[in-house]
Amino acid sequence: MKQQIIATRDVARELARKYSTMTHDELDELENILVPMNFPKGKKILSTGEVCKYIYYIHQGLVRQHYVKNNKEVTEHFGVDGTICMSIQSLFEEIPTQQELTALENTYIFAMPKKSLEHVALHNNNIQILYRKILEESLINSQIHADLVRFETAHGRYVRFCKLMPQVALRAPLVFIASYLQMTPETLSRVRAQPM
Repeated sequence: MKQQIIATRDVARELARKYSTMTHDELDELENILVPMNFPKGKKILSTGEVCKYIYYIHQGLVRQHYVKNNKEVTEHFGVDGTICMSIQSLFEEIPTQQELTALENTYIFAMPKKSLEHVALHNNNIQILYRKILEESLINSQIHADLVRFETAHGRYVRFCKLMPQVALRAPLVFIASYLQMTPETLSRVRAQPM
């Protein structure tokens, strides 16, 4: 997997810019807990039956969160450059997950171990804010997806998806996008042929 060398400090700064301002000492604390991970295309990041111990910050790449229902894979979430992925119930209840995270492209992640993040958040107010904002973002994204499939027409779902996740719309295989939007690949093909 070809990759550029990314300084952990730069990723700590990215996270701080996105979620919270930080002092130099807080950046040091955050930098010290970040765990760089590489996943080639097709590799499982988290498998069914494992306990999720990390919040995954996707520095570069594309990740699909999915589960199996009635012998079919259902896509629940996509993570792309600059976004977060996790199995939230498994992370907080420390139980085996029913979901999987899979790299759809060669993916470079900086993982934040939950226990380490909580430890540094106890003593650093801005890291507490970062942690809270990451969790808020995750809950909001779940609500947006639930409302998307509940209230929008098939065409409306696709148009909104393209606005909310333009990079995913360009990079993810259509079969996974169709699953995420709760439609068949054939319906998605018809919807994509309509004017936006």
